[in-house]
This record gives sequence, C-alpha cells and structure tokens, in this order.
Amino acid sequence: SLKILSLLTTTEIKSGLDWCLPSCRRYVAGGRCKSTARLEGKVVIITGANTGIGKETARDLARRGARVIIACRDTAKAEAAASEIRAETGNQEVIVKKLDLADTKSIREFAERFLAEEKELHILINNAGVMLCPYSKTADGFEMQLGVNHLGHFLLTFLLLERLKQCAPARIVNVSSLAHHGGWIRFHDLQGEKCYNRGLAYCHSKLANVLFTRELARRLQGTKVTANALHPGSVYSDLVRHSFVMTWLWKIFSFFLKTPCEGAQTSIYCAVAEELESVTGQYFSDCQPAYVSPRGRDDETAKKLWSVSCELLGIQWD
Repeated sequence: SLKILSLLTTTEIKSGLDWCLPSCRRYVAGGRCKSTARLEGKVVIITGANTGIGKETARDLARRGARVIIACRDTAKAEAAASEIRAETGNQEVIVKKLDLADTKSIREFAERFLAEEKELHILINNAGVMLCPYSKTADGFEMQLGVNHLGHFLLTFLLLERLKQCAPARIVNVSSLAHHGGWIRFHDLQGEKCYNRGLAYCHSKLANVLFTRELARRLQGTKVTANALHPGSVYSDLVRHSFVMTWLWKIFSFFLKTPCEGAQTSIYCAVAEELESVTGQYFSDCQPAYVSPRGRDDETAKKLWSVSCELLGIQWD
C-alpha cells in the first residue's frame, strides 16, 4: 500500500480529498427540510431559541412569515438573537419573552403573560435543554436535567394546551435525542438522589421526552393537535459546555458534527412539513421516521411517568 501511495501525485491526492471531504460533509449534514410552507398568520413559541438549533429554527420560521416567540431565561442574549433574525429576515414579529424552565413560577408567569397578550398559538417547539451538568436542583427541588428537559416542558405544554386546541390544526414538537436509547425511567430514584451520573441523567431525561410525546399524542387523538419528538443529530453547539472532555472532543471533531443550521432541519420539518399534518406520536431523525428504543415504546411506563409528573408539579391533567 505504501508503494501505491508513493506513486500518487500531489494533484491526485488533492483531487481525491476535494471529492471525499464534501461528500463526507453532506453525509454528516443529514436530511434537510424541503417544505416551502409559509407561516403568515401563525404564532410559534420556541424555548431556548437564543442560541444553537433553537435560534436556527426561529430564523427559518421567521423567514416563512411566522410570529415567533423566543422564550428564554437569558433575555439579553435572546434580544440579540431576535434583533439579528429581524434584520436578516425582515420579519419584525420576532418577540422575546422571559422563561426559566428551572423554575415553575417562571413557567406559570410566562404562560399567563402569553395567554393574556397573544390570542393564537399554532406551533410549540420544546427545544431548550441542559446536558451533562453536575448534580444540582431546580428552584422546585427537581434534579436539573429531568427538571428542565422534561418537567419544565411538561408543565409549559399543560398550561398552553387549550390555546393550541383552540387554534387547531396545531403542532407540538419535542426535541429529544438518540441518547434516549441509553435511558430508563428510575421511578425509585427519579431525582438521582441515591445515585447520579450526569451522562445517564441526560439519557433518562431524553427518554422522558419520548415517553411524554407518546402519551401526549394518545391523549390528543381527535383534537387536530399533533405531538412528535425528534433527534437533531450531533450538533456543534454549547450544549456540552458543562463537560470539559466533551467540549474538547467537540472542537477536535467539529468537522464531523452538524452545524446548528443542519441540526435544526428536523425540528423545522416536524413544525412545517405538509405531509405531517395528521402524523402524531412519532420520532424523527434527519427529516424521516427513526427507530425508538423498546423503553421508548413502553406505554405503561409512559402512563406512569405522566401520573408521577403531574404529582410532582401539583397539576391534574386528565
């Protein structure tokens, strides 16, 4: 093999790389949302849309003419993102509202303000999340990753659901992850107080997203409100900021990671694709249906998680 390589000219090697590298990038980029659907007159909420795939999702939906509500804890960063999107798309209906998913009081205040100020809601994208953070608790005492990634969005969806039903057809899009394959719902230690591993805790929370979507879709049958979950892919973003090792690896292998724009494609697809108007309870990756782990298809666990989530949040959601 070394003899063959020695016979190759520099031009031939460069030519091979020029062909190989773009092909590799196209593979890494994955599927793209091809829908040209317009969203004039539609109202969208995207949590965590001040950065990463959330910001790119907001940019795309604003470009389609939607009124986009950027719901974030860091309003200064969100205002900067909204200003950038307004300038680029020409859509002045990109609004920032404060939402801290680690605090149920903030979630309730956000929902109350939104329902008072906005008369319609057509798309809710539960995008925000935390990953690999050291053990910590939300303002209400929930383990942080479960509290933000699952319980926060569970409560937010509950508070906004009637408005979505009133504006149907409407869509709920939950950003989960391939990591759900490594998770299970540990009802005996849901808050990780007995045993905590930051990587596994993230997997557990992403499985909770899939199970929540499954049970929500079942309960919404006949309402014309759909609920679907998705894996955005491995995206080069600051989601891994809590792990020095992952941050280091992300920088080294950034060529093999999706850009935030590429990672946003499946979220956009689930939010706008015409062919998904009546599709619900599904899980997507690269803008197509994807395999769900056996634990993610366990209806009994989904129902029990729903009941336990309601108890923890102090709500009745029948």
